[in-house]
Amino acid sequence: MLRTRIITALIAIPIVAVVVFLGELWFVLVVAVFALIAGWEFVRMMKVGGYAPNLYVTLGLIVLLVGYGYRSEVNLPLLLSAAILISMAWQLFRHTPAPTADWALTLAGGLYIGWGLGHLVALRQLADGLAWVWLALISTWLADTAAYLVGQAMGRHKLWPRHSPHKTWEGFLAGIMGGVIGAAIVIPFANIGWTAGLVAGAMVPLVALFGDLSISLMKRHVGVKDTSNLFPGHGGFLDRSDSLLFVSVVMYYYAVWNGAVF
Repeated sequence: MLRTRIITALIAIPIVAVVVFLGELWFVLVVAVFALIAGWEFVRMMKVGGYAPNLYVTLGLIVLLVGYGYRSEVNLPLLLSAAILISMAWQLFRHTPAPTADWALTLAGGLYIGWGLGHLVALRQLADGLAWVWLALISTWLADTAAYLVGQAMGRHKLWPRHSPHKTWEGFLAGIMGGVIGAAIVIPFANIGWTAGLVAGAMVPLVALFGDLSISLMKRHVGVKDTSNLFPGHGGFLDRSDSLLFVSVVMYYYAVWNGAVF
């Protein structure tokens, strides 16, 4: 399993690095594709649980919200109003056991994935966005890796067994160290102060934990282990973006609060 995870990471990381560096439409398009596949996995996962969210409305919302992260002049209230009303009206023509839940899940999937990854796009659009995106990604990756390795090797004390029986306090503390190290790698090459950067690095693992556990909660509810197997050893696109759905939002507003501008 670990060997497969490493091979997949070695293939994916150079692709991500090029796209992050290029920015602009290249970054938006790749994030949008990633988000759309995650949205498809979300709908597919909910169908396993007996629900029937509307795939097209979910994917449409994701496209609109990721696009809004790139061009904020889009009339977001109008688009959200249309999505809410159209998705509800659509339920009137369907025959499903839980139409209200299907409607709620249709909107929830699009909003959660689109709004989260839309903020990753918005973060890249900031004046120092390249540095902040790298800090978010590298801190998240190193936190996840450190937590996994230390948790496997010496994890003894369960962190939150109700939501994840495998996560431990030892792994979580190692994850914080990984996040700080990730920030320390980026800061010398970025226009980010050491204090602001290290605080961000320490904050990422905590925020990422809630993103990770949120998707875990959904998977346990519907009885699936992974959202798909499109990333060998890592699960699906939604599995890989679970932490970023939280991290991207928090990091964007943290960067803005620290003076990053468009």
